[in-house]
Amino acid sequence: MREIIEPFRIKVVEPIRFTSREERERILREAHYNPFLIRAEDILIDLLTDSGTSAMSAEQWGAMMVGDESYAGSRSFFRFEEKVQEITGLKHIIPVHQGRAAERLLFSLIGGPGKHIPNNNHFDTTRANIEYSGACADDLVIEEAKDLDSPVPFKGNMDPGRLSEYIRQRRPENVPAVMLTVTNNAGGGQPVSMANIREVSEIAHEHGIPFILDACRFAENAYFIKLREPGYADKTPKEIAREMFSYCDGSTMSAKKDAFGNIGGFLALNEDALAERARTLLILTEGFVTYGGLAGRDLEALAIGFDEVLDERYLEYRLACSRYMANKVTEGGVKVVQPPGGHAVYIDAKRFYPQIAPLEFPAQRLVCDLYLAGGVRGVEIGSVMFATRDSETGRETPAQNELVRLALPRRVYTQSHVNYVAEVILEVFERRDEATGLRITYEAEMLRHFTAHFEPAR
Repeated sequence: MREIIEPFRIKVVEPIRFTSREERERILREAHYNPFLIRAEDILIDLLTDSGTSAMSAEQWGAMMVGDESYAGSRSFFRFEEKVQEITGLKHIIPVHQGRAAERLLFSLIGGPGKHIPNNNHFDTTRANIEYSGACADDLVIEEAKDLDSPVPFKGNMDPGRLSEYIRQRRPENVPAVMLTVTNNAGGGQPVSMANIREVSEIAHEHGIPFILDACRFAENAYFIKLREPGYADKTPKEIAREMFSYCDGSTMSAKKDAFGNIGGFLALNEDALAERARTLLILTEGFVTYGGLAGRDLEALAIGFDEVLDERYLEYRLACSRYMANKVTEGGVKVVQPPGGHAVYIDAKRFYPQIAPLEFPAQRLVCDLYLAGGVRGVEIGSVMFATRDSETGRETPAQNELVRLALPRRVYTQSHVNYVAEVILEVFERRDEATGLRITYEAEMLRHFTAHFEPAR
């Protein structure tokens, strides 16, 4: 088989700044050992997130020039609406500036004290928006997902048996929605099978509960289904995506991921009354119903991005990138979540730094060390992000996993960049015995990982 190449040519480039080890030591200290607080110009390879960091195509840039910036009734909105409806089949398309705005709209309306909302794994802003409303956010991913080395092809699946029991125990009237995140970001970027989407939908509907897809990486999930699930090899990613959405009653999406957007998203719903309430709240907090906090040019770019992301050549290349990086570092002894996900490589920091206790944050230490060694920025997905705190004692319970996510921006970096990142990871791995932990010196009440301050624990 020939090598999988980038299915595009590069027409515009942006220079990146190289820094010395001494400069990075100072920069990291000034950022309180939290790479979120480092200026982007001081990063060489930025793998903090794949959200809003894509390189847009020539067609997208061209479409932005004809964006209709009318406050109400913009033709750009109707192009956006038509494209989202074409893919999702959902009735009401409500534009928002990004995914967490869709989450805030939805959970402000259906959440609240006494409510319980299950998911395979809630990611950080989803969980925070649910809990901010007073509701409980619960994870029901399959047991096999806990084994990071397991080759199970759909480790993002929700456990149907646990879901049925969950609804029985909490009673259907207290479960305002069942969610499913595709792909499962908090669980290592793992895909969800069509069979699981169908079964979860059936369980929710048996109890009269709406089924909501968190669909920010829907195209990657569709391509995993094509590659791994019997009966889908001859279907196009668009056909698979349409079937995925056919089982849901609504969807939240950050279009900053699988639509190549630098900004944007949507809340899509079938229920008329709920959509009307969401639009009222949208006007109050985001903007009119035909722009939702976005410029017309953004809506134009997203309408084209939804087509481009479903191109099979692109998706083949996309999944090959993360697989290539994972294989490079695994060959050197580094443990990563297997099989590799679509948008990122997840390093197991527990096994990278076994000498560091979970509440001394081995994944945060590794994120810092990757920056120190080579100017590479990743993100901690461990006890900084997901530890739980007892409301009475204040004592923390560590997260189940201590992961470092290296998320690949779409159409931004080449194979040589990926090779460089792998070299940096392996260099840090060679000196792993020298690493010590961190402690928090400042944290916000919610979503602390974005702004927390750290210092060396000893």
